[in-house]
Amino acid sequence: MGRSDDVTLPLGTPFLTDPAAAAVVRAVSAGGHEVFFVGGCVRNALMGTGATDVDLATDAEPAQVIALAEAAGLRTVPTGLAHGTVTVLAEGQPFEVTTFRRDVETDGRRAVVAFAASMEEDARRRDFTINALYAGPDGHVRDPVGGLPDIAARRVRFIGDAAARIAEDRLRMLRFFRFSAHYADPSHSMDPDALSAIAQAAGDATALSAERIGAEMLKFLGAPDPAPALAAMAQTGLGAVILPGSDAVPMARLVHVEGLLGLSPDPLRRLAALAPEIGGLRLSKAQQKRHSLLRELVGRPDDTAALAYRFGAAAAWDTLALRAALLEAHLPSDAAARIAAGAGARFPLKASDLPLEGKALGDALKTAEARWIASGFTLDRASLIEQALNG
Repeated sequence: MGRSDDVTLPLGTPFLTDPAAAAVVRAVSAGGHEVFFVGGCVRNALMGTGATDVDLATDAEPAQVIALAEAAGLRTVPTGLAHGTVTVLAEGQPFEVTTFRRDVETDGRRAVVAFAASMEEDARRRDFTINALYAGPDGHVRDPVGGLPDIAARRVRFIGDAAARIAEDRLRMLRFFRFSAHYADPSHSMDPDALSAIAQAAGDATALSAERIGAEMLKFLGAPDPAPALAAMAQTGLGAVILPGSDAVPMARLVHVEGLLGLSPDPLRRLAALAPEIGGLRLSKAQQKRHSLLRELVGRPDDTAALAYRFGAAAAWDTLALRAALLEAHLPSDAAARIAAGAGARFPLKASDLPLEGKALGDALKTAEARWIASGFTLDRASLIEQALNG
């Protein structure tokens, strides 16, 4: 990786060659200010993963950023002035430009900040070393807190004292495991200072909002393999605090089964494996409904084709994977064919086909549909009508 004074981002790094990003940098630099790409975009460029949102840090204060951007013909939105953030729009793309800042007061959920004079002060208020890397417009990387060695080792560490960083924002406990799942080398042990501090502070997570925990958990569970980090989180006691009744053990089996079935990581499928109830997580109504449905389908007697017919192919694949992970059920070798058959099947009988009314009609249709499904969707309309009328 090299020393912090000789590391440059790879040639062709997208945000360095993006004309829109360059327009924002030029606008702020025109006032004689320093401007750096910061955080996730720099981290991911160094790790060779996909880019996240492109954020910028500067010594210019928000009013100066607004004036300079608008003088350059760019539109601005004062999205977070209390925290020093202005969104600058260039070629239709939003870029958050944030003034160097330091924490003045924190309560574990939010911070009161003041503008800082230097990048070094700005870096010390951030969470992890790998998130406190700054790159100039030329791609040269500045590393005020030792993030480059951690990038090279694929290691997640808090900046400075782990307990102090957690006290500033308790969500950082969960973020530690989320970043570990996405960026750390799973063959290496997690930072012992971080794990110890999290174990000590785990009970304080009850003060976090259900919305923040829910959003963070879904990001966490979207990692390629969250199982090792989930197991470590359970050992610290944090898992039981934020999601009572959760069991991290089946997650490794689920990730393995997803690979066998060719399923992409899905946070809701994985949440269904992790816990029967969402507990204190605040999810959207659609997400809650899907979680409940998947947990219900795991215990239903429906075979694979019937699941696909009644609930769609995606739900059938999810249920197969969850049954294998939670119940250690056998994966049928013809699963794809069964799911395709069920998802494509169309019940050939309509209410108007039967000379019945009311409850009798509903019962007859329900019975006929069950027989049709049991036949492997082979009974035709005439056979179904005859059976419905003659018992």
